[in-house]
Amino acid sequence: MKTFYNQAETYVDEMLAGIMAAHPQQLAFAAGERRAVMRADAPVEGKVAICTGGGSGHLPVFMGYVGQGLLDGAAIGNVFASPSMNQMLTLTRTVHGGKGVLYLYGNYGGDVMNFDMAAELAAEEGIEVKTVLVADDVASAPKGRESDRRGVAGLFYAYKVAGACADGGASLEEVARTTGRALEQVRSIGVALSPCTVPGAGKPTFTLPEEQMEIGMGIHGEAGIHRGPRRPADEVTADMMRLLLEDLPLTGGEEVSLMVNSLGATPLEELYIVYRKAAEILGGRKLKVYRPYVGRYATSMEMAGFSLTLFRLDEEFKRYLDHPVHTPFVREGR
Repeated sequence: MKTFYNQAETYVDEMLAGIMAAHPQQLAFAAGERRAVMRADAPVEGKVAICTGGGSGHLPVFMGYVGQGLLDGAAIGNVFASPSMNQMLTLTRTVHGGKGVLYLYGNYGGDVMNFDMAAELAAEEGIEVKTVLVADDVASAPKGRESDRRGVAGLFYAYKVAGACADGGASLEEVARTTGRALEQVRSIGVALSPCTVPGAGKPTFTLPEEQMEIGMGIHGEAGIHRGPRRPADEVTADMMRLLLEDLPLTGGEEVSLMVNSLGATPLEELYIVYRKAAEILGGRKLKVYRPYVGRYATSMEMAGFSLTLFRLDEEFKRYLDHPVHTPFVREGR
């Protein structure tokens, strides 16, 4: 894969410098920590602050969702590597507006360890922190072991719900509880056609023959649940939708939000081919799509492939999806 960067050692910092140069009215570094990005108007007094973080290589996750209506800040690690405890603690101190801080991030071991340590130190300083983990990838653990699952594109829906709830004046307890309840209704699964290469690694994160694909592969190249010959979009989409709907049984007349997410290299044209089939399957089950999302929401460098996410909605969650947001990467309702 041909790419454009200077040195592997400066990849993340130069990426961050470019984003900050492009969006100085919206983003700022937290207390001079150049791996912790916050909304430019932070701290927002009297509002629960929402913080996330994780490895680089997944834009717009994580820092792409820092802004009005979504996140207050994000700690940024190296490519596919957790941010440090100190980065997250600095971010927490800086964005805290007096009403507590919600940690909202994907269920990965390194992140959990560092964020938990930051939360403990923040508590010693009098900052209340609650944590909600995103674990929406049905391929990463079977039903009954949902807490072992990875967090993938469902992060976007978690940010939407938490951000809107916090903007409405809810307490930290209420924001955490509502976001957790929303995540019980979110399921994702992905399919990969080609790997990605971490800058400086010199080789792809995994090998996948040209004529094959892998359903269920994770965004860091974690093993999926089925590898086989590449097949037409409709067949693959039908298989993936079947797995989602088996894990999240839905009844005719219910409403869902449907996301078709590029893992990096797959173009919009192909995403809409996939959306067409997924929407047809939902319609055949008398399920209504409310607020579809098609595009790049949680990527894996230049990996070719896509993921599907379903979010079962009620009237409260529909209001939260309608809540206006404004970040450098997403703008809705403003």
